[in-house]
Amino acid sequence: MREFIIVGHKAITSGEFPLNDMPGSAGRIDILARCINSAFFTSFSIRRDTRIILVLLGEPDPPKVLRFEGSELKYLNPDERSAGSLIKKALSIDARDNEQISTRGVYVRRANLKDVLGDVDITNIIYLHETGEDIRAVNLNHEHMIFILGDHLGLTKEEEALIHKTKRASLGPITLHTDHCIILVHNELDRKCLKS
Repeated sequence: MREFIIVGHKAITSGEFPLNDMPGSAGRIDILARCINSAFFTSFSIRRDTRIILVLLGEPDPPKVLRFEGSELKYLNPDERSAGSLIKKALSIDARDNEQISTRGVYVRRANLKDVLGDVDITNIIYLHETGEDIRAVNLNHEHMIFILGDHLGLTKEEEALIHKTKRASLGPITLHTDHCIILVHNELDRKCLKS
């Protein structure tokens, strides 16, 4: 299992946004839509061994968490608008503490990053950050790899404090877009899987 946790600090928490303006009025939902596509799509298939969790902290109704399960996903096409549409539909549901299903493979609940981290083995988390150890020197041989990334704003000091015991890994010396980081992580894991 490959899992990506992404914090969207400005991402709207209501389904009331136009798909034509995801970068503006939706609080950079476009970044999260690109992350979904990067996490799941290969040239001719969907990665069924992948999960992506979006922690949405923007107005008007934060916090909310969306979970996308590759093993169950339907109705996702490889374009930003398709992913944005699934996000929009999930955010139109009345979020509660327990998960509600939106469409097949897409779930929503009222939670924050601390709640999400409480659901996983924190020792399996790798925080992708430019100051970390080169990812090629990091042990990526766990059965369930979890990677945490920030949006265009990164993670706050408070959020970093929640994961201070996790390993930091770098994908290179240059700051990259979050969706590009996901593709590079998949590439590293794919190469390791082919070798073993």
